[in-house]
This record gives sequence, C-alpha cells and structure tokens, in this order.
Amino acid sequence: MHSRSYITVRYAETDRMGIAHHSNYPVWFEVGRTDFIKMFGTTYSDLENAGVMLPLVNLTCHFIQPALYEDELIVRTWCIHMTAARIEFSYSVRRKESDGKEVELCYGTTEHGFIDSKTFRPCNAKKRLPELYAKLNGNIKEI
Repeated sequence: MHSRSYITVRYAETDRMGIAHHSNYPVWFEVGRTDFIKMFGTTYSDLENAGVMLPLVNLTCHFIQPALYEDELIVRTWCIHMTAARIEFSYSVRRKESDGKEVELCYGTTEHGFIDSKTFRPCNAKKRLPELYAKLNGNIKEI
C-alpha cells in the first residue's frame, strides 16, 4: 500500500531557470510521509502527543529529470522497512503529463528513529504504539 500526495511546483521553489531547487525534494518527501501515516488513522501530532518523535537518520535522493514551475507532481510513498527502533520510507516523485502518463523525476528514501520525546533516547515503537506498529508492519513494500 502506498500514499499519493499531489503538489504543484510553486514559483518560490524554483531558481532563475524555472527549475525546482533540489532542496525541495526532502520537503516533498515529508508531505508524502505525513499523508502515508494518515492512511493508518493517525497523524504526526498524534505520535508526538503519545511521546514519540521520528528524527531523520538518513536521506537519499536520486534526480532523473528536473521539476519545473507549475508542474503537477505526484509523490508516492511506501514503508519499506521497520524495526521496533527504526522505520524507512521510499518515495517516487513523478510529473503528471497532459496525456495522463507519469514521468519519474526523482526517487529516494528516508530513515527515521523512534525516540522518546522527553528523553530523546530510542524507544520501542512496537511497545509504545502497538496498533500503529502492527498496521505499518503489515504494509511494508518488499523491494
């Protein structure tokens, strides 16, 4: 199972050539990740209110073609690996063409640790968030 997030490239996200700056892609990944988690009946705010945070541990981003001003993008997000202490997401940023086809512009991953929001120490998501953990773990995309 994956989420789909829709983004239109804004003028402020582009450089003088009308090309989306590379620093926007991790922000678009975050949009996808937020939407992905919402599919399971919770939000990042709910996680934080439960005392769990997900700081970024690792980020990869592979660029294929540039996104341009006013391009309509689709960010597809999957959970690809999870343990009690970490979770990893995969992303594909695609441009929707006028004929309905999609062209992949970028793909990447982010890895996050589960930490206690008070101590900033690793926590066991399987014990702290058992229902969410089970739902996410049951929907891991095999790669």
